[in-house]
Amino acid sequence: MRKVPLTARGAERLREEIKSLKTEARPRVIKAIAEARGHGDLKENAEYHAAKEEQGFIEGRIRELENMLANAEVIDVTRFGTTGRVVFGATVGLVDEADGRQVRYQIVGEYEADMKAGLISVTSPIARALIGKEQGDEVSVAVPGGEKVFEIVSVDYA
Repeated sequence: MRKVPLTARGAERLREEIKSLKTEARPRVIKAIAEARGHGDLKENAEYHAAKEEQGFIEGRIRELENMLANAEVIDVTRFGTTGRVVFGATVGLVDEADGRQVRYQIVGEYEADMKAGLISVTSPIARALIGKEQGDEVSVAVPGGEKVFEIVSVDYA
């Protein structure tokens, strides 16, 4: 399997979620299963079946997260210095040339992308258009409604 890039912060988030699932969610659901077993006949015990289903979800999520980390190449952008170029892990401030609206995106790996939080995948069209560019450059991005032009106003590596 190919390695997938992941920021250091993204890797830490995955580790925290695994820890939370193992130390909080897993013990809670095991307790719920034990309590439901005490209610008698398991065939018609909705609490038992719901707890077992939740247990399956938790265990599946733990495996999924552990696989993500095993197949990740953690990249700490702060090690590369501040070159002014847009690279993986950089946070880029943009101004939409059409309406003057400002946005900020951090270019992250596929596993940690969350558009609402301003985290865009390195494989997305906008990230591919930004990589290698510098502050002051204009970037054209093909979008469903045509083409958008952005000016890069800042590049941060924090």
